[in-house]
Amino acid sequence: MSGTNQKDSITDRVSELTLEDFSYDLPHELIAQEPSPERIAWRLMVLHRNSQEIEHRIFSDLPDYLRDGDVLVLNNTKVIPARIMAKRSSGGAVEILLLKPEANKPGIWQAMANPLRKLKVGDRLKVETAAGQDFFISVAGFAEGADGQRRALMDLGSPAEVHKLLSTIGQAPLPPYILRERSNSSQTREATDIERYQTVYASAPGAVAAPTAGLHFSNELLEKLSKQGVAICYLTLHVGPGTFKPITSTIAEHTVESEEFCISAETAELVNSRRKSGGKVLAVGTTSCRSLETAGASGSLSSHSSGTSSLYIKPGHEFRMVDSLITNFHLSRSSLLVLVSAFAGHQFIMSAYQEAITQRYRFYSYGDATLIL
Repeated sequence: MSGTNQKDSITDRVSELTLEDFSYDLPHELIAQEPSPERIAWRLMVLHRNSQEIEHRIFSDLPDYLRDGDVLVLNNTKVIPARIMAKRSSGGAVEILLLKPEANKPGIWQAMANPLRKLKVGDRLKVETAAGQDFFISVAGFAEGADGQRRALMDLGSPAEVHKLLSTIGQAPLPPYILRERSNSSQTREATDIERYQTVYASAPGAVAAPTAGLHFSNELLEKLSKQGVAICYLTLHVGPGTFKPITSTIAEHTVESEEFCISAETAELVNSRRKSGGKVLAVGTTSCRSLETAGASGSLSSHSSGTSSLYIKPGHEFRMVDSLITNFHLSRSSLLVLVSAFAGHQFIMSAYQEAITQRYRFYSYGDATLIL
């Protein structure tokens, strides 16, 4: 099906775009609350940047759009069970989302907490389990995150205690728009979320949100692509709290919180060699895209054992590494919607999102995917 007939430039001038230009109305019933029964059964909206055409496919059709010589770049970060439901001494519930350990203090973790205002330094919080085994964590202090938001510093104990705590009572850190009872979930549902809010190739623990574009892949689909001659390689970017940061200023003035990434020499060499021989680079997810564009700013991808990226991709960005992009449907007025608009063109993306709503696609983390060619 055709998209808009008026082809807009992918280099829209960011100074002319306002936050309202990235706003759309989404019916609540289109926010996916559960994953697809089968990973590759999600719907796939294919967007052709050059022709402005839109196709409606299924994710299992992805091999139709790649050819021998192309390279698929996946983010192998692994989501940790970072959500904890605790109780204060008064019995009041506290929802905790662990973000990252403090430097040189592996037992002290920055965390978002709700309600934060009721916590005080020294508070001892109890975490109960269905088996009757209780854990205790304490509030060690408070800090201001890079996004300017106040965060709690939680003392989880020794590294062994942290591991035991998370493996025993940690829950999948589902985003707040997945509207479920914000209490300890049933064991069956929690086990499902731990498995499905994770890519099949996740191997490097550290993320507090899933690189959701990768949730659509099965091992069988990856094997099919490999047999087709598509090179598959990995990088690591631990999705951090910056992914939750809303745009509160102008599009031009917004900033993105720095995140750590790693690109091996093997991945860099493979991407560069495939590009030189005419292959296309398909980034799976905005995290892979940002990592590639950061490490490939020179036009050649460089390896990084411990790199950082605060790259905010907005209209006007010159893409040097990424030819195609797989991503989910993003929140209205978000930096990720700005990113895909920079890649495909603002008018085309907003038109495609309206088409997705009309066609009843499912949105956000557990939702359907887009392939931008």
